[in-house]
Amino acid sequence: MALAVGCPRCATPVASVGAGGSHSCPEHGVVTPVWRTDTASYADLVEILELAGDVPTFLPWPIGSGWTIADLAVVGDATKGAATLLTLSGTTPDDGQVEMTVVTEEAGVGLGARCARTAGPDPGVDACTGPPTTKVRAAGQQVPLWPITQWTNGAEEWERSVVVGEADGRWLWMVFRPATAMLMLQDGWHLREVGELGMQMVELPFGGPRGSWWDH
Repeated sequence: MALAVGCPRCATPVASVGAGGSHSCPEHGVVTPVWRTDTASYADLVEILELAGDVPTFLPWPIGSGWTIADLAVVGDATKGAATLLTLSGTTPDDGQVEMTVVTEEAGVGLGARCARTAGPDPGVDACTGPPTTKVRAAGQQVPLWPITQWTNGAEEWERSVVVGEADGRWLWMVFRPATAMLMLQDGWHLREVGELGMQMVELPFGGPRGSWWDH
């Protein structure tokens, strides 16, 4: 098994810059790299969790019938993790094929902003102000989530919907494609930490189209 390596903030190829695990991106300089699965599998998940260290990998729970884990990624080096990503793929009667990505990251990493296609690396000035859109339960706490507006060439981007909040001192991003798929998100959703599933982790479903974030 091999994980593809890249810059956490863009799709530009990176080069290793020493024994410490850092890589150099022509656009963003020396970065802690993102490692991404080719085809998500249980073996990949185990490796992702090991590289992530104490950064949780969250999964909406329970997984709906027909939904699969389509993509996994982690930002980290030999010493510690800085971010995790998990994408679920499934279908709904209203939207057809749906992609839902959950990113947990330390401040300044930029992986969530890359998936959301917002100016990064962290949520903008409109984040976490005013009334939240909804709340989810993660890491034993209620996490308020606020909507993020994405802009592309001066036009609002309707391809996806994004909400963001803060859980245990880290940014928590949820990105839905297409944008209308966010209607699935309801108060009280439970995000389970994958590493705490125990034997249930072996039964997790894998497959489906890979996440679209890697090419942006």
